[in-house]
Amino acid sequence: MSFQDLGLMPELLRAVADSGYTEPTPIQAQAIPVVLAGKDVMGGAQTGTGKTAGFTLPLLQRLARHANTSSSPARHPIRALILCPTRELAMQVHDNVKGYSKYLPLKSTCIYGGVDIKPQIAEMKEGREIVVATPGRLLDHVQQKTVTFNFVEFLVLDEADRMLDMGFIPDIKRILALLPKERQSLLFSATFSDEIKKLADQMLRAPQLIEVARRNMVSETITHRVHPVSSDRKRYLLLKLLEDPKMTQVLVFVGTKFGTARLATWLERQGVSADAIHGDKSQQQRTEALEGFKSGKTRVLVATDVAARGLDIDDLPHVINYELPHVAEDYIHRIGRTGRAGKHGDATSLVAPEEKPRLVDIEKLTKFKIEQAVVPGFEPGSSGPVETEREGRGRGHGHAHRERERERHGPKSPVRMPAPAAHVPLAADGFDASKPYEPKPEAGEAAGKPLPPPKRPLRPVAALLGGLGKKA
Repeated sequence: MSFQDLGLMPELLRAVADSGYTEPTPIQAQAIPVVLAGKDVMGGAQTGTGKTAGFTLPLLQRLARHANTSSSPARHPIRALILCPTRELAMQVHDNVKGYSKYLPLKSTCIYGGVDIKPQIAEMKEGREIVVATPGRLLDHVQQKTVTFNFVEFLVLDEADRMLDMGFIPDIKRILALLPKERQSLLFSATFSDEIKKLADQMLRAPQLIEVARRNMVSETITHRVHPVSSDRKRYLLLKLLEDPKMTQVLVFVGTKFGTARLATWLERQGVSADAIHGDKSQQQRTEALEGFKSGKTRVLVATDVAARGLDIDDLPHVINYELPHVAEDYIHRIGRTGRAGKHGDATSLVAPEEKPRLVDIEKLTKFKIEQAVVPGFEPGSSGPVETEREGRGRGHGHAHRERERERHGPKSPVRMPAPAAHVPLAADGFDASKPYEPKPEAGEAAGKPLPPPKRPLRPVAALLGGLGKKA
């Protein structure tokens, strides 16, 4: 089957050909005719199967009747709304929209948080038929009255399960309440759950279910591997794995933002080109990190799960789970960054003994046992050949202030303890300076005799204060 067989218009076929695609993927082959027919869709496919084009192409064809070159904002109201859970995914979807609509006079924009809202407001005032947005920033525009949904004909929820995980359901319900009742709605998700089905019942009308892969299945083109290792030895094992010349482009997942930044900094100190991407970085920093990784300037990109759904990198060969995710489904989304579109990928996980329950949950979800291979010299419980455990903690787990000081001034020199003092000989009178001082006893005390009374009687302290005067 070819894209011509799906009934797409010539302008879209030209754009698809420019992108280098010749045959539709299974999700595209099934979803495009259904969307073109105007039906609601509940689509499920594993990550990297091309579901974005599966709803973008037919959506553009149905909007083509509104295409015009007028400069009047009134001629370009919002016709289609695409909601995404993360900034990275929204940018990726918008890139697809722009690429496939380049031969159609349709305007689109992408609005997300973390950046100045004023340029986005300016674009909305110019008029846009297609808006790709994250829920939070879209509600910001609603509050400022810079968007209206009176002419919305299409609603797309992409990565709906991730919306649930990130707590966006209340925001989505608020947005649904603002949209026209008569519309075509599409819900796409990598996995389905009971909560997703409840959401589908609220927003879809007699939807057609399209599921091209079994639920929670991973791509068969990905090789899975587990390396058991102690948690305090993980970074040295990672460094050894990176010695392989085939590791030219590696995406490493860490559980926390602080751990992500710390690992990227440590790799840089070891001479490995690395950068970090996490939620605390600004949008410009995240965009620069992604571009550096895609262009090959950065060899290793260390990321939190915020990047698991939003990275679209051609031919990414390696994904490493430095820490296993707490939710088993996130393992599927992480490794889904490799092995995309039928290409081979490699997924490696560094698993500490305390992470074994998470590994069991992942194997239950994927329904296969992952191969375990112990790297010689990195057996769980073995000591490190590079540094002792204490030195490793001092360099890797120190306070952030200490880390910044090392970057600014270099490593501190070791603290030297003063040498013990030499033995001091006895003085002529027998005084030993090396011993604590003790008052020397009086002659009477030494002989065991009572001391004689003082020559002058001691006056009370009150006499010093002017009291106890002589009687008249």
